[in-house]
Amino acid sequence: MGLKKIINGTLRRFGYEIRRTGYRKHASDTMDAGSESTATQEWSQPFDVLRRKWNEVPTSRAKRQKTQSLYKLSDEKLRHEWLSCRTDITTGTQFRHRGWYHALYADSMNGKKVLDVGSGFAIDSITYALHGAKVTFVDIHESNLNVLKRLCAIFEIGDARFCLLENMESLTQLDTDYDVIMAMGSLHHAPVTVIRPEVNELIRHLRIGGRWLQLAYPRTRWEREGSPSFGAWGEMTDGAGTPWAEWYDVDKLLGLFDHAQFEVVLCREFHDSDFIWFDLLYTGNGGA
Repeated sequence: MGLKKIINGTLRRFGYEIRRTGYRKHASDTMDAGSESTATQEWSQPFDVLRRKWNEVPTSRAKRQKTQSLYKLSDEKLRHEWLSCRTDITTGTQFRHRGWYHALYADSMNGKKVLDVGSGFAIDSITYALHGAKVTFVDIHESNLNVLKRLCAIFEIGDARFCLLENMESLTQLDTDYDVIMAMGSLHHAPVTVIRPEVNELIRHLRIGGRWLQLAYPRTRWEREGSPSFGAWGEMTDGAGTPWAEWYDVDKLLGLFDHAQFEVVLCREFHDSDFIWFDLLYTGNGGA
C-alpha cells in the first residue's frame, strides 16, 4: 500500500476528511517592487531580526515565556511546564490542533534521524525523541537550546544533538543523511526571498527517500484575517514583535526548492484552517 493511502486511511480513522486546495495565482501573491525592496533592506541580517523575537516560546495555547525564565526553573517545574504545554495543545478538544500528527507519526519515528529546524519548546520533536527518534535540535537562540538540553536530560534522551543557527554556515556542518527534516511553525516567519537559501541548504542534509514535514499558515487564514501585509500579519498571528508571517500552499512551498524533487504525501489544512500541514517525500535532486 502506498504512503498516501496509509496516511489518508489513518486520518479517516481519526474522523478527518482529506482536503486539498490548489494554488491560485493572483496579482497580490507577489509584493510590489517597493515592498520587496523594503523587505530586503529590513532583512539584510535575517537571523538578527528573528532573534529579537524568538527567545520566547509558546507554553500553552495562550501563553508565551522567555526561555531565559524557563531555564531558571527547577527540573521538576520545567518538566511540569513542558508536559502541561503538550497536554494543553494535543489532548481532548485540542487533539485536532496538534495531537493528530503526534498520533500519526510518533511510532514511525522510532530509530529515525530527525532534524528539527526552529525547535522552540520542542513539543513535537521531544515527543518523537521519546518514541525513539534521534533528534538534532536547531535554533537561532542559545537560550532556547539551553532549555532543550535541560529537557533532554530530564527525560533521559541520551542521543540528542544541538545546533546553534548563528548564520547559514552553521548548517553546513550537519550530517547529510537525515530521515526527516521538520519545521513546526518556523520557516514561514521570514520572507520567501530570505528563507529560500536556508531551505536549499537544509535539503542537502536530507537523504533521498526522507521526509520533509512542515507546519505553516494557509492562505485561507490570511484571507479570513483581511489579507494584511505579511509584516503586519506576523503580529496578528504570533504577537508583538513578530516580524513576519507568510501563507503557504504546496506549490508555493515547492517553489522554494531550486532543484529538489518531491512527492506530495499529504497536504491538508486543519484546526479550522488556522494551519496547514505538509508531508513531502524527497525523491532526489533534479538539477543538472
